Amino acid sequence: MTIQIAPSILSADFCNLQRDLEAISHADLVHVDVMDHHFVPNLTLGEPVVKRICEVTDLPVDVHLMIEDPDRWAPEYAKLGAASVTFHMGAAHAPVRLARQLHEMGCKACFAVRPAEPVEPIFDILDEFDMILVMTVEPGFGGQKFLDNQMAKVRRLRDEITRRGLGTHIQVDGGVSSKTAHIVAEAGADVLVAGSAVYGAEDRAQAIDDIRSKAEAAYRA
Repeated sequence: MTIQIAPSILSADFCNLQRDLEAISHADLVHVDVMDHHFVPNLTLGEPVVKRICEVTDLPVDVHLMIEDPDRWAPEYAKLGAASVTFHMGAAHAPVRLARQLHEMGCKACFAVRPAEPVEPIFDILDEFDMILVMTVEPGFGGQKFLDNQMAKVRRLRDEITRRGLGTHIQVDGGVSSKTAHIVAEAGADVLVAGSAVYGAEDRAQAIDDIRSKAEAAYRA
């Protein structure tokens, strides 16, 4: 596997979103956080904006649903053109059924784990998912401090994925920068979400390159 960098538009300028999408054109994915002010205490954007993002960017759109009832709404984002849709352990009522529905629609299915949640309960259904997202901050707001104690989860996931010969990716979201990229990659994560570390930089392309190079040098296959 190779390292993939997914800049999060949560840290972009929403009044100049197309410009900020173009600024990350050599990333691997664009990470879009959808929050409903219920599952998390923040409200971001919804279907109309995601639809336009899918229309104007050449990057695969990685939608992270921090919302209630993803069983109902995740397929709608797949219809809009999302390449992957992530939903949370504590929100989905039928995660396997939802993952299979997304796959039937040609969309990758991903499962997210918050800092207080263990990863072991998903081991039995791990092969149903293309990617597991380990949150290294509490979901809901950007710019939070990186929680390095979550790396134990990443290591356990990587060990299980390797033991079973699966191709499941491990994504890490929260506090990822050129200073922490080596930590998450060494633990076994291969998809890195970075928001403020990219959009807070003067040279966003260079910020992406710096995170990628630090991660590639440390990655544990």
